Amino acid sequence: MSKRALKKYLSELKKGELEDQLLGLYEKFPAVKAYYSFVFNPKEEKLVQEAKLKIGNEYFPVKRKRPRARRSVAQKYIKNFLLLGVDAPLVADVMLYNIEIAQEFAQHKNVPDAFYKSMLNSFEQAVQYIAVNSILPEFKNRIVVIYTETQDKNWMYADGFSRALDSID
Repeated sequence: MSKRALKKYLSELKKGELEDQLLGLYEKFPAVKAYYSFVFNPKEEKLVQEAKLKIGNEYFPVKRKRPRARRSVAQKYIKNFLLLGVDAPLVADVMLYNIEIAQEFAQHKNVPDAFYKSMLNSFEQAVQYIAVNSILPEFKNRIVVIYTETQDKNWMYADGFSRALDSID
């Protein structure tokens, strides 16, 4: 259905019918419920802390023995924050936190090659997001620390980290 057809359909509904449809969407789809919960009570800091806790638990689990170290967990939170319209500095904070905790994990564990490629993708995404949202001064120190760590520890794809950093200078 096109946006135009949807507008026409919605304009033909009575107020009560429209309210019923919205309530039905709210009850049926968790994404709609999450959106409205966020819009009417945007506790962004709480969401960020929850995301950081879950991301940290991927690398340094509290309740299980083995870490899972899945980048996808952080990506899911970041994507959700972008959909909800969370403040850009908070999204950038989570993006960088994901890389920082992964670097700490890599110091203590033997990680596969794919891990480094995944972290390069995260770094490129974070640097680009920070540059596009004009919040570089706020995060430049953390970006440089992450970059320095990749160079000091001879991470795979170190040249990719250099290119990503060069793209914002």
